[in-house]
Amino acid sequence: MPAHAAHPASDLPSPVLENPEGSRELEHPRKVLHIDMDAFFASVEQRDNPDLRGRPVAVGGERERGVVAAASYEARRFGVRSAMPSVNARRKCPDLIFVKPRFDVYKAVSAQIRAIFAEYTPLIEPLSLDEAFLDVTENLKAIASATQIAQQIRARIRAETGLTASAGVSYNKFLAKLASDQNKPDGLFVITPRMGPRFVEALPVGRFHGVGPATEARMHRLGIRTGADLKAQPHSVLEQHFGKAGPYFHAIARGIDHRPVRPDRIRKSVGAEVTFFRDLVEFDDMRAELQPILDKVWRWCETSGVRGRTVTLKVKYADFRHITRRRSLTHDIQSRELLEHMSLDLLAPLTPTELGVRLLGVTLSALNTEDVDRAPQLSLAL
Repeated sequence: MPAHAAHPASDLPSPVLENPEGSRELEHPRKVLHIDMDAFFASVEQRDNPDLRGRPVAVGGERERGVVAAASYEARRFGVRSAMPSVNARRKCPDLIFVKPRFDVYKAVSAQIRAIFAEYTPLIEPLSLDEAFLDVTENLKAIASATQIAQQIRARIRAETGLTASAGVSYNKFLAKLASDQNKPDGLFVITPRMGPRFVEALPVGRFHGVGPATEARMHRLGIRTGADLKAQPHSVLEQHFGKAGPYFHAIARGIDHRPVRPDRIRKSVGAEVTFFRDLVEFDDMRAELQPILDKVWRWCETSGVRGRTVTLKVKYADFRHITRRRSLTHDIQSRELLEHMSLDLLAPLTPTELGVRLLGVTLSALNTEDVDRAPQLSLAL
Protein backbone atom coordinates (compact mmCIF):
# COMPACT_ATOMS: atom_id res chain seq x y z
CA MET A 1 0.00 0.00 0.00
CA PRO A 2 1.69 3.24 -1.07
CA ALA A 3 2.27 5.86 1.60
CA HIS A 4 3.35 9.28 0.49
CA ALA A 5 4.66 11.02 3.59
CA ALA A 6 6.13 14.48 3.19
CA HIS A 7 8.55 13.94 6.05
CA PRO A 8 9.72 10.96 8.10
CA ALA A 9 7.77 10.03 11.19
CA SER A 10 10.51 11.30 13.46
CA ASP A 11 9.70 14.88 12.38
CA LEU A 12 6.44 14.79 14.33
CA PRO A 13 6.60 15.94 17.08
CA SER A 14 9.26 18.60 16.78
CA PRO A 15 11.04 20.97 19.15
CA VAL A 16 9.62 24.30 20.34
CA LEU A 17 8.59 26.57 17.47
CA GLU A 18 8.28 30.30 17.15
CA ASN A 19 4.98 31.13 15.50
CA PRO A 20 4.59 34.22 13.27
CA GLU A 21 3.50 36.36 16.23
CA GLY A 22 6.68 35.42 18.09
CA SER A 23 4.94 33.45 20.85
CA ARG A 24 6.00 29.91 21.59
CA GLU A 25 4.02 27.02 20.21
CA LEU A 26 3.39 23.98 22.36
CA GLU A 27 6.59 22.29 23.39
CA HIS A 28 4.97 18.92 22.74
CA PRO A 29 2.56 19.34 19.83
CA ARG A 30 -0.47 17.14 19.65
CA LYS A 31 -0.48 14.28 17.15
CA VAL A 32 -3.72 14.37 15.19
CA LEU A 33 -4.85 12.07 12.39
CA HIS A 34 -7.62 12.66 9.90
CA ILE A 35 -8.71 9.38 8.32
CA ASP A 36 -10.90 9.71 5.23
CA MET A 37 -12.25 6.72 3.32
CA ASP A 38 -11.80 6.94 -0.44
CA ALA A 39 -15.12 7.37 -2.33
CA PHE A 40 -16.65 5.36 0.52
CA PHE A 41 -20.18 4.49 -0.65
CA ALA A 42 -19.08 3.86 -4.24
CA SER A 43 -16.05 1.85 -3.13
CA VAL A 44 -18.26 -0.42 -0.99
CA GLU A 45 -20.46 -1.06 -4.02
CA GLN A 46 -17.45 -1.84 -6.22
CA ARG A 47 -16.05 -4.14 -3.54
CA ASP A 48 -19.30 -6.09 -3.29
CA ASN A 49 -20.00 -6.26 -7.02
CA PRO A 50 -16.95 -7.17 -9.15
CA ASP A 51 -18.78 -6.05 -12.31
CA LEU A 52 -18.57 -2.45 -11.07
CA ARG A 53 -14.82 -2.40 -10.50
CA GLY A 54 -12.94 0.00 -12.74
CA ARG A 55 -16.18 1.49 -14.04
CA PRO A 56 -17.81 4.89 -13.34
CA VAL A 57 -20.31 4.38 -10.53
CA ALA A 58 -22.71 6.79 -8.86
CA VAL A 59 -24.56 5.90 -5.68
CA GLY A 60 -27.97 7.56 -5.78
CA GLY A 61 -31.18 7.85 -7.75
CA GLU A 62 -31.07 7.49 -11.52
CA ARG A 63 -34.47 9.06 -12.04
CA GLU A 64 -34.78 12.57 -13.45
CA ARG A 65 -35.06 14.10 -9.98
CA GLY A 66 -32.33 11.93 -8.48
CA VAL A 67 -29.18 13.21 -6.80
CA VAL A 68 -25.70 11.65 -6.67
CA ALA A 69 -24.85 10.67 -3.09
CA ALA A 70 -21.32 9.49 -3.96
CA ALA A 71 -19.21 8.94 -7.06
CA SER A 72 -16.37 6.53 -7.76
CA TYR A 73 -13.03 7.94 -8.84
CA GLU A 74 -13.70 6.65 -12.35
CA ALA A 75 -16.84 8.82 -12.41
CA ARG A 76 -15.09 11.81 -10.87
CA ARG A 77 -12.73 11.95 -13.85
CA PHE A 78 -15.76 13.00 -15.90
CA GLY A 79 -16.68 15.72 -13.40
CA VAL A 80 -19.36 13.73 -11.54
CA ARG A 81 -19.59 14.86 -7.91
CA SER A 82 -21.75 14.19 -4.88
CA ALA A 83 -24.89 16.35 -4.55
CA MET A 84 -24.99 16.73 -8.36
CA PRO A 85 -28.41 16.18 -10.00
CA SER A 86 -28.42 12.76 -11.63
CA VAL A 87 -29.45 14.16 -15.00
CA ASN A 88 -26.34 16.39 -15.01
CA ALA A 89 -24.15 13.47 -13.96
CA ARG A 90 -25.50 11.34 -16.81
CA ARG A 91 -24.82 14.18 -19.22
CA LYS A 92 -21.20 14.39 -18.08
CA CYS A 93 -20.72 10.61 -18.14
CA PRO A 94 -23.09 8.72 -20.47
CA ASP A 95 -21.71 5.36 -19.29
CA LEU A 96 -22.35 6.15 -15.62
CA ILE A 97 -23.77 3.24 -13.64
CA PHE A 98 -26.27 4.19 -10.93
CA VAL A 99 -26.53 2.03 -7.81
CA LYS A 100 -29.18 2.40 -5.12
CA PRO A 101 -27.64 3.31 -1.74
CA ARG A 102 -27.43 0.64 0.97
CA PHE A 103 -27.01 2.70 4.12
CA ASP A 104 -27.27 -0.30 6.42
CA VAL A 105 -24.18 -1.78 4.73
CA TYR A 106 -22.27 1.52 4.87
CA LYS A 107 -23.06 1.88 8.58
CA ALA A 108 -21.86 -1.67 9.27
CA VAL A 109 -18.56 -1.07 7.45
CA SER A 110 -18.18 2.26 9.26
CA ALA A 111 -18.56 0.43 12.58
CA GLN A 112 -15.78 -1.97 11.54
CA ILE A 113 -13.50 0.95 10.80
CA ARG A 114 -14.41 2.70 14.03
CA ALA A 115 -13.48 -0.47 15.94
CA ILE A 116 -10.01 -0.34 14.38
CA PHE A 117 -9.61 3.27 15.49
CA ALA A 118 -10.63 2.32 19.04
CA GLU A 119 -7.70 -0.09 19.31
CA TYR A 120 -5.36 2.90 19.08
CA THR A 121 -7.11 5.72 20.95
CA PRO A 122 -10.34 6.55 22.75
CA LEU A 123 -10.11 10.11 21.37
CA ILE A 124 -12.10 9.62 18.16
CA GLU A 125 -14.26 12.39 16.70
CA PRO A 126 -16.41 11.01 13.86
CA LEU A 127 -17.41 13.59 11.26
CA SER A 128 -19.53 11.22 9.17
CA LEU A 129 -19.65 7.53 8.30
CA ASP A 130 -16.45 7.81 6.28
CA GLU A 131 -14.15 10.20 8.14
CA ALA A 132 -12.90 10.95 11.63
CA PHE A 133 -10.27 12.78 13.63
CA LEU A 134 -8.07 10.80 16.04
CA ASP A 135 -5.82 12.23 18.74
CA VAL A 136 -2.94 9.74 19.09
CA THR A 137 -0.65 11.90 21.24
CA GLU A 138 -1.09 9.39 24.05
CA ASN A 139 -2.22 6.20 22.35
CA LEU A 140 -3.17 2.74 23.58
CA LYS A 141 -0.29 1.01 21.81
CA ALA A 142 2.39 3.41 23.07
CA ILE A 143 3.61 4.09 19.51
CA ALA A 144 5.70 7.25 19.38
CA SER A 145 5.21 7.94 15.68
CA ALA A 146 1.83 9.29 14.54
CA THR A 147 2.78 8.45 10.96
CA GLN A 148 3.36 4.82 11.92
CA ILE A 149 -0.08 4.69 13.54
CA ALA A 150 -1.67 6.11 10.38
CA GLN A 151 0.13 3.51 8.27
CA GLN A 152 -1.04 0.70 10.54
CA ILE A 153 -4.64 1.90 10.55
CA ARG A 154 -4.72 2.17 6.75
CA ALA A 155 -3.26 -1.33 6.42
CA ARG A 156 -5.81 -2.73 8.88
CA ILE A 157 -8.69 -1.08 7.03
CA ARG A 158 -7.53 -2.57 3.75
CA ALA A 159 -7.04 -6.04 5.22
CA GLU A 160 -10.33 -6.15 7.15
CA THR A 161 -12.70 -4.31 4.81
CA GLY A 162 -11.06 -4.50 1.39
CA LEU A 163 -11.26 -0.69 1.13
CA THR A 164 -8.67 2.08 1.01
CA ALA A 165 -8.37 5.13 3.23
CA SER A 166 -6.32 8.30 2.98
CA ALA A 167 -4.74 9.81 6.07
CA GLY A 168 -3.46 13.20 7.13
CA VAL A 169 -1.04 13.54 10.03
CA SER A 170 -0.35 16.87 11.73
CA TYR A 171 -0.33 18.78 14.99
CA ASN A 172 -3.90 20.11 14.74
CA LYS A 173 -7.26 19.25 13.19
CA PHE A 174 -7.21 21.93 10.49
CA LEU A 175 -3.89 20.79 9.07
CA ALA A 176 -4.61 17.07 9.46
CA LYS A 177 -7.74 17.47 7.34
CA LEU A 178 -5.81 19.41 4.69
CA ALA A 179 -3.13 16.71 4.71
CA SER A 180 -5.58 13.87 4.10
CA ASP A 181 -6.60 15.51 0.81
CA GLN A 182 -3.05 15.80 -0.50
CA ASN A 183 -2.48 12.30 -1.86
CA LYS A 184 -5.98 10.94 -2.40
CA PRO A 185 -6.84 8.21 -3.06
CA ASP A 186 -4.98 5.68 -0.90
CA GLY A 187 -2.38 8.16 0.29
CA LEU A 188 -0.75 9.52 3.42
CA PHE A 189 0.68 12.99 3.99
CA VAL A 190 2.36 14.58 7.00
CA ILE A 191 2.42 18.29 7.84
CA THR A 192 4.95 18.94 10.58
CA PRO A 193 4.98 21.95 12.90
CA ARG A 194 7.94 23.37 10.98
CA MET A 195 6.21 23.22 7.61
CA GLY A 196 2.65 24.05 8.74
CA PRO A 197 2.60 27.86 8.36
CA ARG A 198 4.39 27.76 4.99
CA PHE A 199 2.08 25.02 3.75
CA VAL A 200 -0.98 27.12 4.58
CA GLU A 201 0.42 30.24 2.91
CA ALA A 202 0.69 28.49 -0.46
CA LEU A 203 -2.88 27.13 -0.51
CA PRO A 204 -5.85 28.71 -2.32
CA VAL A 205 -8.39 29.85 0.26
CA GLY A 206 -11.01 27.61 -1.34
CA ARG A 207 -9.10 24.63 0.06
CA PHE A 208 -9.58 25.78 3.66
CA HIS A 209 -12.15 23.92 5.75
CA GLY A 210 -14.85 26.44 6.58
CA VAL A 211 -14.46 28.45 3.37
CA GLY A 212 -17.39 27.58 1.12
CA PRO A 213 -18.10 28.99 -2.35
CA ALA A 214 -19.84 32.12 -1.03
CA THR A 215 -17.06 32.91 1.46
CA GLU A 216 -14.41 32.18 -1.17
CA ALA A 217 -16.08 34.64 -3.57
CA ARG A 218 -16.22 37.29 -0.83
CA MET A 219 -12.52 36.75 -0.06
CA HIS A 220 -11.66 37.04 -3.75
CA ARG A 221 -13.48 40.39 -3.91
CA LEU A 222 -11.22 41.54 -1.06
CA GLY A 223 -8.12 40.36 -2.94
CA ILE A 224 -7.67 37.32 -0.69
CA ARG A 225 -6.81 34.33 -2.87
CA THR A 226 -4.17 32.40 -0.93
CA GLY A 227 -3.28 31.63 2.64
CA ALA A 228 -0.56 34.28 2.41
CA ASP A 229 -3.16 36.87 1.38
CA LEU A 230 -5.37 35.83 4.30
CA LYS A 231 -2.45 36.00 6.72
CA ALA A 232 -1.73 39.57 5.61
CA GLN A 233 -5.17 40.76 6.74
CA PRO A 234 -5.43 42.38 10.18
CA HIS A 235 -7.61 40.67 12.75
CA SER A 236 -9.99 43.66 12.76
CA VAL A 237 -10.50 43.51 8.98
CA LEU A 238 -11.36 39.82 9.07
CA GLU A 239 -13.84 40.37 11.90
CA GLN A 240 -15.39 43.28 10.00
CA HIS A 241 -16.01 41.21 6.88
CA PHE A 242 -16.54 37.72 8.31
CA GLY A 243 -17.93 38.32 11.78
CA LYS A 244 -17.43 35.47 14.25
CA ALA A 245 -15.45 33.50 11.65
CA GLY A 246 -12.85 36.27 11.46
CA PRO A 247 -10.72 35.09 14.42
CA TYR A 248 -10.83 31.51 13.07
CA PHE A 249 -9.56 32.63 9.66
CA HIS A 250 -6.87 34.76 11.33
CA ALA A 251 -5.62 31.71 13.24
CA ILE A 252 -5.72 29.09 10.50
CA ALA A 253 -3.88 31.40 8.10
CA ARG A 254 -0.99 30.93 10.55
CA GLY A 255 -1.47 27.18 10.87
CA ILE A 256 -2.99 27.58 14.35
CA ASP A 257 -5.97 25.52 15.50
CA HIS A 258 -6.39 24.75 19.19
CA ARG A 259 -9.65 22.78 18.88
CA PRO A 260 -9.36 19.43 20.69
CA VAL A 261 -10.43 16.13 19.21
CA ARG A 262 -13.78 15.62 20.92
CA PRO A 263 -15.06 12.05 21.26
CA ASP A 264 -18.24 13.42 22.83
CA ARG A 265 -19.03 15.85 20.01
CA ILE A 266 -22.69 16.68 20.46
CA ARG A 267 -25.12 16.09 17.63
CA LYS A 268 -26.28 19.50 16.46
CA SER A 269 -29.25 18.67 14.26
CA VAL A 270 -31.30 16.00 12.55
CA GLY A 271 -32.86 16.54 9.16
CA ALA A 272 -34.46 14.89 6.16
CA GLU A 273 -35.13 16.08 2.63
CA VAL A 274 -36.51 14.73 -0.62
CA THR A 275 -36.25 15.67 -4.31
CA PHE A 276 -39.55 15.32 -6.19
CA PHE A 277 -40.33 13.68 -9.52
CA ARG A 278 -42.10 16.87 -10.64
CA ASP A 279 -41.97 20.50 -9.59
CA LEU A 280 -44.57 21.44 -6.98
CA VAL A 281 -46.37 24.79 -7.02
CA GLU A 282 -49.37 24.37 -4.71
CA PHE A 283 -49.35 24.41 -0.92
CA ASP A 284 -51.50 21.28 -0.60
CA ASP A 285 -49.10 19.26 -2.77
CA MET A 286 -46.12 20.42 -0.71
CA ARG A 287 -47.94 19.71 2.55
CA ALA A 288 -48.56 16.14 1.40
CA GLU A 289 -44.91 15.65 0.40
CA LEU A 290 -43.72 17.01 3.74
CA GLN A 291 -45.43 14.24 5.69
CA PRO A 292 -42.86 11.44 5.13
CA ILE A 293 -40.08 13.95 5.78
CA LEU A 294 -41.63 14.91 9.11
CA ASP A 295 -42.25 11.24 9.90
CA LYS A 296 -38.58 10.42 9.45
CA VAL A 297 -37.34 13.31 11.60
CA TRP A 298 -39.82 12.55 14.37
CA ARG A 299 -39.08 8.82 14.24
CA TRP A 300 -35.47 9.66 15.07
CA CYS A 301 -36.64 11.92 17.92
CA GLU A 302 -38.79 9.13 19.35
CA THR A 303 -36.03 6.53 19.02
CA SER A 304 -33.31 8.71 20.55
CA GLY A 305 -35.39 10.54 23.13
CA VAL A 306 -33.97 13.82 21.86
CA ARG A 307 -36.07 16.93 21.27
CA GLY A 308 -35.17 20.32 19.79
CA ARG A 309 -36.32 23.93 19.77
CA THR A 310 -35.54 25.15 16.23
CA VAL A 311 -37.21 24.09 12.98
CA THR A 312 -35.59 24.97 9.64
CA LEU A 313 -37.41 24.55 6.34
CA LYS A 314 -35.30 24.16 3.19
CA VAL A 315 -36.82 24.87 -0.21
CA LYS A 316 -35.00 24.30 -3.52
CA TYR A 317 -36.63 25.75 -6.61
CA ALA A 318 -36.67 24.47 -10.20
CA ASP A 319 -33.74 26.76 -11.08
CA PHE A 320 -31.72 25.16 -8.20
CA ARG A 321 -31.83 28.34 -6.12
CA HIS A 322 -32.57 27.43 -2.52
CA ILE A 323 -33.72 29.28 0.58
CA THR A 324 -34.20 28.40 4.24
CA ARG A 325 -36.71 29.66 6.78
CA ARG A 326 -36.28 29.11 10.52
CA ARG A 327 -38.35 29.43 13.68
CA SER A 328 -37.34 28.76 17.30
CA LEU A 329 -39.29 28.21 20.48
CA THR A 330 -38.21 28.83 24.06
CA HIS A 331 -39.02 25.20 24.88
CA ASP A 332 -38.53 21.81 23.23
CA ILE A 333 -40.93 20.60 20.56
CA GLN A 334 -42.65 17.68 22.25
CA SER A 335 -44.96 16.39 19.51
CA ARG A 336 -44.94 15.60 15.82
CA GLU A 337 -48.06 17.77 15.48
CA LEU A 338 -46.16 20.83 16.68
CA LEU A 339 -43.22 20.02 14.39
CA GLU A 340 -45.64 19.81 11.45
CA HIS A 341 -47.46 23.00 12.48
CA MET A 342 -44.21 24.99 12.63
CA SER A 343 -42.98 23.57 9.32
CA LEU A 344 -46.22 24.44 7.53
CA ASP A 345 -46.21 27.93 9.04
CA LEU A 346 -42.77 28.44 7.46
CA LEU A 347 -43.94 27.00 4.12
CA ALA A 348 -47.27 28.80 3.73
CA PRO A 349 -45.91 32.30 2.93
CA LEU A 350 -43.78 30.80 0.11
CA THR A 351 -46.76 29.34 -1.77
CA PRO A 352 -48.10 29.26 -4.38
CA THR A 353 -45.03 29.76 -6.53
CA GLU A 354 -44.83 30.02 -10.30
CA LEU A 355 -41.24 28.78 -10.38
CA GLY A 356 -41.99 25.41 -8.81
CA VAL A 357 -40.27 23.54 -5.98
CA ARG A 358 -38.05 20.51 -6.66
CA LEU A 359 -36.90 19.76 -3.08
CA LEU A 360 -38.18 20.22 0.46
CA GLY A 361 -36.33 19.52 3.69
CA VAL A 362 -36.93 19.90 7.42
CA THR A 363 -34.21 20.09 10.06
CA LEU A 364 -34.62 20.10 13.82
CA SER A 365 -31.80 21.73 15.79
CA ALA A 366 -30.99 23.23 19.21
CA LEU A 367 -31.24 19.64 20.43
CA ASN A 368 -31.34 18.69 24.13
CA THR A 369 -28.58 16.08 23.85
CA GLU A 370 -26.91 16.65 27.22
CA ASP A 371 -28.16 13.42 28.79
CA VAL A 372 -28.62 11.25 25.73
CA ASP A 373 -26.72 9.88 22.74
CA ARG A 374 -23.89 12.05 21.52
CA ALA A 375 -22.89 11.78 17.88
CA PRO A 376 -22.14 13.82 14.76
CA GLN A 377 -24.80 15.82 12.99
CA LEU A 378 -27.19 13.50 11.20
CA SER A 379 -28.84 14.07 7.83
CA LEU A 380 -31.44 11.59 6.67
CA ALA A 381 -31.75 11.28 2.90
CA LEU A 382 -35.06 10.12 1.51
